[in-house]
Amino acid sequence: GLSSLSMSCRSALGRNAALSTLSILVALLIAGQAVTVYFVYQQSGQISKLTKTSQSLQLEAMQRKLPSSAKAVNNAKMGRNLPMAMRALSLAPSADMDTGPASNKTEDQVKHLLLQGDPRKVFPQLKDNLMDNLKNLKNTMSDAEWQSFESWLHKWLLFEMAKNSKPEEQKAVPAKKG
Repeated sequence: GLSSLSMSCRSALGRNAALSTLSILVALLIAGQAVTVYFVYQQSGQISKLTKTSQSLQLEAMQRKLPSSAKAVNNAKMGRNLPMAMRALSLAPSADMDTGPASNKTEDQVKHLLLQGDPRKVFPQLKDNLMDNLKNLKNTMSDAEWQSFESWLHKWLLFEMAKNSKPEEQKAVPAKKG
């Protein structure tokens, strides 16, 4: 009788020890996960700071490359030069845009305005002729973006045509010899 009582106490103690050990292991796993999440969160903050610093340095380098004295753009040329806003920058500038545009060129003014709205905006390198640049743009844009761009391009063309249209001069039509 005494040995069976001793055996049941031992098995109960063994189960309790196993449950205690399992509980401690689970608690350690949860604590380890919490520490991992904390460190990952800290690293992401540091990566964000490094990205902003890198973008700021890229913007400064780009501004140093631009001519310091640019002629002012008159309002009449502004509409004609608008497609040039699709050119140049191959970097993601920083949010520090208080310095103003690099020059009075329409392209720089538009870039500055767009970057104020979204400092992460990226402008592709467009160094070829117009048709090759448009093909490159089409390959880098989604279908919806390209359709939106084509729609804007159509409206811009209509604007240019209306702005530059001249009344048709009456031309003398030569009479046919009969």
